[in-house]
Amino acid sequence: MTENHARFTESDPQIETRVDDLLAQMTLAEKIGQMCQVGGAHEGNEELIRQGRVGSFLYVLGEQAREFQRLAVEESRLGIPLILGADVIHGFRTVFPIPLGQAASFDPEIVREGARIGAREAAAFGINWTFGPMVDIARDPRWGRIAESWGEDPYLAACMGVAMVEGFQGADLADPERIAACAKHYVGYGAAEAGRDYNTTWIPERLLRDVYLVPFRACVQEGRVATIMSAFNDLNGVPTSGNAFTLRQILKGEWGFDGFVVSDHSSIVEMIQHGFAADEKEAALKGVTGGVDMEMVTTSYGDHLEALIEEDKLSVELIDEAVRRILRIKFRLGLFENPYFEEDQRAVILCDEHLEAARKAARESCVLLKNDSVLPLDREIGRLVVVGPLADRGKDQLGCWAFAGRGEESHTPLQALREALGEERVVYAPGLEDCRSADDRLIPEAVAAAREADAVVAFLGEDADLSGEARSRASLDLPGAQQQLVDALAETGKPLVVVIMAGRPLILGPVVEKVGALLLAWHPGTMGGPAIADLLLGVESPSGRLPATLPRALGQVPIYYSHKNTGRPPQDDGPSIPPGSFDIAGWTSRYLDVDHRPLFPFGYGLSYTTFAYSDLEVETPKVGAEDTLAVTAVIKNTGDRAGEEVVQLYVRDLVGSVTRPVKELKGFRRLSLEPGQQETVRFEVPVSELGFHGPAMEYIVEPGSFRVWIGPNSADGLESSFEVV
Repeated sequence: MTENHARFTESDPQIETRVDDLLAQMTLAEKIGQMCQVGGAHEGNEELIRQGRVGSFLYVLGEQAREFQRLAVEESRLGIPLILGADVIHGFRTVFPIPLGQAASFDPEIVREGARIGAREAAAFGINWTFGPMVDIARDPRWGRIAESWGEDPYLAACMGVAMVEGFQGADLADPERIAACAKHYVGYGAAEAGRDYNTTWIPERLLRDVYLVPFRACVQEGRVATIMSAFNDLNGVPTSGNAFTLRQILKGEWGFDGFVVSDHSSIVEMIQHGFAADEKEAALKGVTGGVDMEMVTTSYGDHLEALIEEDKLSVELIDEAVRRILRIKFRLGLFENPYFEEDQRAVILCDEHLEAARKAARESCVLLKNDSVLPLDREIGRLVVVGPLADRGKDQLGCWAFAGRGEESHTPLQALREALGEERVVYAPGLEDCRSADDRLIPEAVAAAREADAVVAFLGEDADLSGEARSRASLDLPGAQQQLVDALAETGKPLVVVIMAGRPLILGPVVEKVGALLLAWHPGTMGGPAIADLLLGVESPSGRLPATLPRALGQVPIYYSHKNTGRPPQDDGPSIPPGSFDIAGWTSRYLDVDHRPLFPFGYGLSYTTFAYSDLEVETPKVGAEDTLAVTAVIKNTGDRAGEEVVQLYVRDLVGSVTRPVKELKGFRRLSLEPGQQETVRFEVPVSELGFHGPAMEYIVEPGSFRVWIGPNSADGLESSFEVV
């Protein structure tokens, strides 16, 4: 993910000629029409299409999509096809785990495959554009849209974001089973103050460039993403949907992005509420001059751009530039040659291949956080009691942004366990009516059932509506009376497994203390049930790793592994305070009332086997700025089961002209090992990727001493050093 300012373009001279020829034939009204996206099918849309006054529709699919496309191609003056968008965030009808869950796999291939399948199913309904991946860096789990993110780390987010772009778009955008991707939300949206959605963000330019822009740059320069979506937030005093610095200078200038920028839903006119524009006319002016090429849903462009040109407040050249970008993507999609979808493509919906891929993704996404020899469950178990409001809620396991997903098509954990063990051996006692319920009247029934069980599995967490857009939470505890249910089940003394389905990291310390095993399954999608059953019953071993740090208390938030050091850092290997005391001795950066360390660190996850790390070797103890760092270690499966380990590489620049993070992820690899098997893992990192933006805001790699770790998570591992000369 090297920083460079080389211009990226994949321009096809033939396409550029066709764009120029078409642009020369267009009236000003038709040009402005291409810059307008209409939300849904409404009365009067047909005439807008015939007049060439709309370039895109949002959430128009199926036969309506076919008819609208026919009107555009056959009844408008120039026959310019529509680009039809919808949110295929983590699947269409076959729903994959939420992106935060997929990030836990540390497996770009499952992300790539999930996006390919989502594109394939969505294209069968006429969709040719989606609004993903979301590559916002999210370090505050109160923010509901952390569910759509890849978590806290820019390197991981870049890897996963590029994989999703490649899955949606493939090698050829004109492939009828591929759709255009859209990296969002540009930029800094995940840093909303207090985790409250749509809120203000203050991000110094160095932090913006070294962290928040990294995955966007990767999507543009490595993933060749077709489109970018501007965000809702005010960034350092300038709303991102009117921000010429980020959109024109960085995105279109420094990076050479040649696709088009679409606003987020209504974000152009929302600049009025921000206090950045007096009215819709000024909002339209600032949107276009800022660099937003297409307005989503609201109508300020269609209503005011022509007048702004007549008043010499806006140049036709800026309009032409925006329209050229939009037409370029339509040509790349092959819409002029093949505007219609084929109905026979729908045979792939929920096919066995897609369901098996979703099952694999869900398995790899689950993170085993604790296991006191409770898991895997004995497949000959006599009586298993399943508890919890999320054990059989097909819709809720899909998570947020699954608009085409159907709860009745989900395979739930209760169903999967009954299929695997037999109905007579699996008893269900929900304990709570739903996950937000504070009514404890069903808890005694669940406890009575648990007392007769050989083991208990409780499915707890958040329903689908508790995470996603506008779903910020001020508390990260389990909602309702769920903790009360856990406490009551623990008192039975029976082996207790808790499976958490959620769209964000939660405060799980009180759960960890009470249970024999804890599995974090996120919102796992259509095949979440069979995937979880595979893990609980030992058909497969858990292999997911945390893409976001799990706090032990809300007061630690935001908490992330790649923080800066202080002049008085706390002990890395010890608590902030002696347990049970308020000892105020020691003047370090810590808390008086809670351990400063996270409950579980970034990259953490257990398996049903164990792995030993040894023989760390830095092959290149001295490297130049143009060289490649090479580091190896031996990983051995020391247990009695096969398993997958996610081996992680971290680096620290010890001294810089500006302070550097205590650790940064620079590589990872999934490794499958049989019992007793060992393998040497080799990481190669271009030294150019160890740089940062220095005092003059230039990207530099400074000479000096570095530390390097290879380990199973961000807190543990083998350590060595190297020098950049």
